[in-house]
Amino acid sequence: MAAAAVRTVLTGLVLGESPRWHDGRLWLCDWGAQELITVDEDGAATVAARIPSFPFCIDWLPAPDGRLLVVAGGDRRLLRREADGTLTPYADLRPVCDRPWNEVAVDARGHAYVNCIGFDLMGGEAPGPGLIALVTPDGAVRRVAEGLAFPNGMAVTPDGGTLVVAESYAGRLTAFDIAPDGGLTGRRDWAAVPGSAPDGISLDAEGALWFADVPGRCCVRVREGGEVVQRVALELGCFSCALGGPDGRTLYVTAAEWPTPEGTRSGRLLAVPVGVPGLLH
Repeated sequence: MAAAAVRTVLTGLVLGESPRWHDGRLWLCDWGAQELITVDEDGAATVAARIPSFPFCIDWLPAPDGRLLVVAGGDRRLLRREADGTLTPYADLRPVCDRPWNEVAVDARGHAYVNCIGFDLMGGEAPGPGLIALVTPDGAVRRVAEGLAFPNGMAVTPDGGTLVVAESYAGRLTAFDIAPDGGLTGRRDWAAVPGSAPDGISLDAEGALWFADVPGRCCVRVREGGEVVQRVALELGCFSCALGGPDGRTLYVTAAEWPTPEGTRSGRLLAVPVGVPGLLH
């Protein structure tokens, strides 16, 4: 397969994460700068909010609500961004796990799935088992899965029946059935990807999935069952990816040097054309 053309959209990030295509723009979290950034189709960037947390990740409540949820991982809280841009408490995650929280994925019923890797990576703690918590629309929080090896990117299938989570320390993508009450059952391998450390993920319209790989410095498209369809090699560690653009056929990648040298801004937002659009198109 011919090498994909890679376009640099944005430079000067500290550590970009959690890219999302929403409302005609690309949104991303710069963990190091503690900024929520939007980027329009012409590459113009705007700081939409300042989030004093490391890490932090985002997803939106479904219509008609449509408000943004923000995982303030360092504070062990889930926040909601109001229409005027202010951030208000949505759920306290500390009773479930008092370690930094990571990614979030919201389904069409407003169930927010939030994961915790289970140890303080930046604090130098030894690895421990991670978990997934469910935050229901009334703000109630409960643990719905545990024993995960560094849970990272998550995505809900279009039918709302399956949650897929990347286990970075296990070299696999794991699936759960979503019960009517939001609970998770039927844990199984969605795809084994040995030799990889899957991080952020994005489902496409054919049911395949892209994952970013930091140590592998690449993004990989894989089908359920483990067939690797495409690999895009890059020069930096790839932390997350999201399909978007006007026709859904752009893979946006947040990439940076890792470990990130202190005081540097090696982070970039990259764009790669792909053949199969994302789920929103």
